[in-house]
Amino acid sequence: MTSGFPPAEAAGQETERPVRVLLVDDHDFFRTGLRSLLTEQPGVEVVGEAPDGASGIELYPRRQPDVVLMDLKMPGISGIQATRRLLASWPDARVLVLTVSIDDTAVLDAIRAGASGYIVKDAMIDEIVLGIRAAATGQFLASPRVSRALVAAAEDVSGRAEAVSRVASMLSEREMKVLQLIAEGKGNSEISSALYISPSTVKNHVGEILDKLGVENRVEAAVYAVRSGLV
Repeated sequence: MTSGFPPAEAAGQETERPVRVLLVDDHDFFRTGLRSLLTEQPGVEVVGEAPDGASGIELYPRRQPDVVLMDLKMPGISGIQATRRLLASWPDARVLVLTVSIDDTAVLDAIRAGASGYIVKDAMIDEIVLGIRAAATGQFLASPRVSRALVAAAEDVSGRAEAVSRVASMLSEREMKVLQLIAEGKGNSEISSALYISPSTVKNHVGEILDKLGVENRVEAAVYAVRSGLV
């Protein structure tokens, strides 16, 4: 699959081939409207439409688009799952996410799945076309609001990493494992079996953990572990 400029024609003129786009969205009205808008844009050709992720995956090899415009929230296979499956079968596929969701988790999941860009649905058509062209050439483009969400998510990940590091500096490696199991709701006997240590040793570790974290009970310790990103 290629995109960009084909060899010059016999007359010596270099002609830009339209970027071939496959639309994958379960909202018929939105998909039809977007297709109409994109058809009016020079250098863009809509080569197919799919109402869900499974249909998009099936249609991809038949239409061979340069860019897949992918919604995230769809019935059956989600846009993130469809993106992963597309890239697993066709590593050169370019997927531009186009969705209403800009929460941190959705943004990061889409990027981890291999999305080549992330545009919100209320973006102007010029911004969507810009994202399509960027994806077709291997560049990443995100709407300004999405970029802010990415920054916030990165800061959150950084903060959690610092919290984990702080807890690790207070507890021994064995105590860290015990704390993680406490946060998962395990009782002393279950922790004893999981770590192959005696129940009395577990009890001693729990006491040390409570003292070092400055909390009153194992429930507070579990909350501390969750907030610190240990589980």
